[in-house]
Amino acid sequence: MCGIVAYVGSRQCAPMLVDGLRKLEYRGYDSAGLALHTGGRVEIIRAVGKLSNLDAALKKAPLSGTTGIGHTRWATHGRPSEVNAHPHVAGGIAVVHNGIIENHVELRASLEAAGVRFVSDTDTEIVAHLVERAQRAGDVSLEEAVRAALKQVRGAYAIAVISDHAPDEIVVAKNESPIVLGLADGETWAASDIPAILEHTRDVVFLLEGEMAVLSRGGARISTLDGTPVIRASKRIDWSPTQAEKGGYKHFMLKEIFEQPRAVEDTLRGRIDLEAGDIVGEEMGVTPELARSIRRVYFVACGTSSHAAMAGRYFIEQLARLPSTVEIGSEVRYREPVFGPEDLVVAVSQSGETLDTLAAVKAAKARGAHVLAVANVLDSAIPRVADGALYTHAGPEIGVASTKCFTTQLVALLMLAVYIGRRRETLPVHEARRITRALWHAPHLMRESLESSDAIRAIAKKHLRARDFLFLGRGTGFPIALEGALKLKEISYIHAEGYAAGEMKHGPIALIDENMPVVVLCPQDAHYEKTLSNMQEVKAREGQIIAVYTRGDDHAARFADDAIAIPAAEPEILPLLSVLPLQLLAYHMADLKGTDVDQPRNLAKTVTVE
Repeated sequence: MCGIVAYVGSRQCAPMLVDGLRKLEYRGYDSAGLALHTGGRVEIIRAVGKLSNLDAALKKAPLSGTTGIGHTRWATHGRPSEVNAHPHVAGGIAVVHNGIIENHVELRASLEAAGVRFVSDTDTEIVAHLVERAQRAGDVSLEEAVRAALKQVRGAYAIAVISDHAPDEIVVAKNESPIVLGLADGETWAASDIPAILEHTRDVVFLLEGEMAVLSRGGARISTLDGTPVIRASKRIDWSPTQAEKGGYKHFMLKEIFEQPRAVEDTLRGRIDLEAGDIVGEEMGVTPELARSIRRVYFVACGTSSHAAMAGRYFIEQLARLPSTVEIGSEVRYREPVFGPEDLVVAVSQSGETLDTLAAVKAAKARGAHVLAVANVLDSAIPRVADGALYTHAGPEIGVASTKCFTTQLVALLMLAVYIGRRRETLPVHEARRITRALWHAPHLMRESLESSDAIRAIAKKHLRARDFLFLGRGTGFPIALEGALKLKEISYIHAEGYAAGEMKHGPIALIDENMPVVVLCPQDAHYEKTLSNMQEVKAREGQIIAVYTRGDDHAARFADDAIAIPAAEPEILPLLSVLPLQLLAYHMADLKGTDVDQPRNLAKTVTVE
């Protein structure tokens, strides 16, 4: 996830572009850059790190121009460096891009065979060369060159393109990545999100999938990628600047809850081969030979990441048929664990900086284990120490209580299990195809699950005076129950406990009475009938059941005092769907109680102390 800003008008635009990027820095912060038409040609300036570094570079080498594009990067292809920073240039063409070009490998090979020399490791540079070659070969307009280039591209993109030959023109296009146009008197804007342009205009037009636009001082001319004109009226945005940063949501956490389908799409993009039923996983550094030599998998994690790791353990054992264990980072580092050369240690950390997990990774490395990091922040401490990394690409998460980082970790660990299972030949091809197809459709089902937000708010209001909650689940529902309880504790300050449902009779059942809400995860899976028995045991003690159940299952709903439906899905995907109502329940409880949802007391986003 990256941030784009573009401007064409009569004002000097470099300072405005940088200011717009600052509003988008939540979308990426490993490098930034500008490309401006300076009158005679397009010139670029780039810097690694936060926008302050780009500011400093502009003070040393100012750029002057009234047409320009800017970018703040969240790296996917190629490490953070000046040469990998956007904009990317080919001839007189400069491009900024948010998304992933899925067929970049074959396009790059084809261009190199034709004599093109690449200077970066990015997929974006391919687009610059395709546009430049199309314009040079056909002597066509910038618009037509971009259209020709994008016909060869497969994947997600929001792009903005400028050219030496078009001093007062920018071409933008979109497929599966956001872009909004801003219209003002004598100037036109484009950006990845409204906050970047809200200071300058409140009249916006949202591009839809497969559309492009030519921006000029007089406005924006929109068409489809096949050239069909599009007429769309602008909308007036009445948000305050603070509301705009949150996308119109009341809190960052709520925004991030609803971003999860998109975040999962980004995690999957470019990594799934649906036809082969396989995962494209070379980046992980787990070779087929290594996958076959593994004898045990250790998951090391803390907090929410440990709950994702628990689900990962189920995936690895069921699909790769390897013995697995989940270790809490703060415990394993002092326990003198028995790591060895035949162990795969999977370190799961949202930030990649969690100190206890990092210490455990170093101990595992010292004993010869192979370490794979699952993290969200590129080139953070744990991936740097590890032998390989699987990045979740969730994008920056502002709310302290993790949501989208958790679900993308689940996806990453399921992909890891499929990848290893295929190479160990423990996962048949037809089963792998079933799972990869289910993964591919998961974002759509997640969007369906999120539609219950208003109904969940009513449930939260009903139970607002409860002092204790119990969360129950079986199988992969158990770590989801733990995560649901943790979310409620973190942001609403209500005491909550998560339990394996089969353990309820071994203690927690003593707590159940008419004042105890019990959240039960009971989708129609292999554990369904036993979970129904647990629900009946709760009802016999007059507990208040909040059931998360499969839509259409009237039997489960009948046992519940309150019921939240999720779509039917393959069992491996159910954790992604069932956690969403629990996140929303925690959010609405906290919001109704008036707590600080995004910055709950005593908590920090990244734990870098023991």
